[in-house]
Amino acid sequence: MANPSALTTLIELAHKETDAAAKRLGAALRASEEAKQKLDLLLAYRDDYAKRYQSTISNGISATHFNNFQVFMYKLDDAISGQQKMVGIAERHTEHARAEWVSCEQKKMSFVTLASRASIENTRCELRRDQKQNDEHAARQASRRPTLSRPGPKP
Repeated sequence: MANPSALTTLIELAHKETDAAAKRLGAALRASEEAKQKLDLLLAYRDDYAKRYQSTISNGISATHFNNFQVFMYKLDDAISGQQKMVGIAERHTEHARAEWVSCEQKKMSFVTLASRASIENTRCELRRDQKQNDEHAARQASRRPTLSRPGPKP
């Protein structure tokens, strides 16, 4: 079984590694959430702009204004498409960070389990050693006691 101080060191290192992985996961989650919020804003802006333009079209517009609207909508759709890709990248990054954190946590827990088993084994060894010492002490005490002779029948 591994040295208890070595296991303690491994647990401390694994704990630091797990904390770092948790921070990376938190950053990835925040980045993913921000990317989703930007996408939602772009989608809402597109919908709002299209609705406002629909009301303007009902009054009649020039061909130039209509072409400008179409060009702007294409650019807005491109921005939305690019942001959707960013959301996908952020989600993959988050999943990777989550898997890394889980791996670190499992590694740490395996060291904790090993340390627990080592502690239990050390306790068992100490109990056996104490029992052996108690048995030896009792045996020595028994061998030192004077034997009492029984009085036999008197003649």
